[in-house]
Amino acid sequence: MIVDIGGGTSDVAVISLAGIVCAKSVRVGGDKMDEAITQHIKREYNLLIGERTAELLKMTIGSAYPSDEALTMDIKGRDLVAGVEAVKGTLERTPPELAGDVADRGIVLAGGGALLEGFDALLREETGLPVFLAEDPLSSVVIGAGKALGELDILRNVCSPA
Repeated sequence: MIVDIGGGTSDVAVISLAGIVCAKSVRVGGDKMDEAITQHIKREYNLLIGERTAELLKMTIGSAYPSDEALTMDIKGRDLVAGVEAVKGTLERTPPELAGDVADRGIVLAGGGALLEGFDALLREETGLPVFLAEDPLSSVVIGAGKALGELDILRNVCSPA
């Protein structure tokens, strides 16, 4: 019997006389383990880590079977609480006439981090404001930059010091 645990699938097969007698493939692999590590770190420590860090944790101190020795490792990630605090701090520094517009229209999330499950709900809860996901969060910044470059006169006015 061979068990091949890949990134996206795990394959199990019994081989005899140069042929596969029976086999099974399931869509659970190393990537799911990395996802579970990422979710655990987020839930327990309010820290957002990437796939590479999750895999490094898995390979360095991970264990499929409980051990008597508790292993630890220092990691770096993005503090989710500090990220929300940055939004709140920016809202506090927003001029009152614009803060009303933000309260009416809400916050739009863009970028890959906007796709983090529950981030919009957390931000909504912490700020009390409506929070929306951009139509195409992964490309919205690039699309906006392209539109801005198409209107260079307006861009110059916005970017020039007052």
